[in-house]
Amino acid sequence: MTTTKASFIAAATTLATYFVMALLAFPALAAEPVFPTGSHIGLVPPPGMVAAKTFPGFVDADKKAAILMTALPAGAYGDVEKTLTADALKKRGITVEKRESLQLAIGDAILIVGTQVAPDKTPYRKWLLLADAHNLTAMVSVQVPEQSKAFSNAVVRAALNSLALRVRVPDSELLTMLPFTVGDMAGFRLANVIPGRAMLLIDRPDYPHMVATPDLPEYVYDARCTILAAPGGPTDRDGQSNFARAAFAAIGGIKDVQITMAEPVRLDHQDGFETVAHAKDAATGVDLMVVQWLRFGNSSVLQMVGIARAAIWDSELARLRSMRASIELR
Repeated sequence: MTTTKASFIAAATTLATYFVMALLAFPALAAEPVFPTGSHIGLVPPPGMVAAKTFPGFVDADKKAAILMTALPAGAYGDVEKTLTADALKKRGITVEKRESLQLAIGDAILIVGTQVAPDKTPYRKWLLLADAHNLTAMVSVQVPEQSKAFSNAVVRAALNSLALRVRVPDSELLTMLPFTVGDMAGFRLANVIPGRAMLLIDRPDYPHMVATPDLPEYVYDARCTILAAPGGPTDRDGQSNFARAAFAAIGGIKDVQITMAEPVRLDHQDGFETVAHAKDAATGVDLMVVQWLRFGNSSVLQMVGIARAAIWDSELARLRSMRASIELR
């Protein structure tokens, strides 16, 4: 073996050794928090638990173990803490064994550990965590069968210590929580979602002159739209007409309503009802136009309400119609 070749092999061996030592010097990457669909709260779930499909949290169905996560308003921490006394929890069937204060990455928290017997006489271990985060109050409840060895106190506490927040839930994720799809958002921005039921879209101007315009404060929208799906609904024309009248009367944020049209229509080959009206914004008095479309069929009713400033009604109405035509029930 030549000297050059021997030197090359020795150098390669030394480099490989250093590489292995470098890898061993760094700990394995910590698992990332998992956020249930639509939730601002997440954590690293214990091994064996997966995100639940029917509630915000995690579950191991085989072992009958679950984690339920609830996001409450920021100011709710003090009021909720008062309901977590030993006496109050005892009335709910929970026997408190330990209560302690914690400092989590998201803020101050209290942890309560105890037991509870289910209606079927199964004894459970319970962990209740209340955390005072920056812009919300996080409530986490863990329930594990007493005899389970898979979820020890150490395992559960590790999961609770990993509690994390995300400021914004992606729009694409929120949209999966609705019973319908919207193929064309027509340039509107998603403002809010009520899981399993409704969505609010807004088209808000972003012009520098808006602040200085006396009759149109900066918070006033160009247009807004709500889309709501609900089971049932009338099947006869009279019932649909009465339903439309009641639904329109329940629209909030408007006053001085003058209906200009209210009649049955066909929407996507289904029975429908269209109502159009002049109105004023209840807060500012700005002139508005309002349209409500109802679509009946498939054992459900779909309601779409569009509200826009009267001055730009024609262009906004075209966009609202385009959006309406793209809505499909799942």
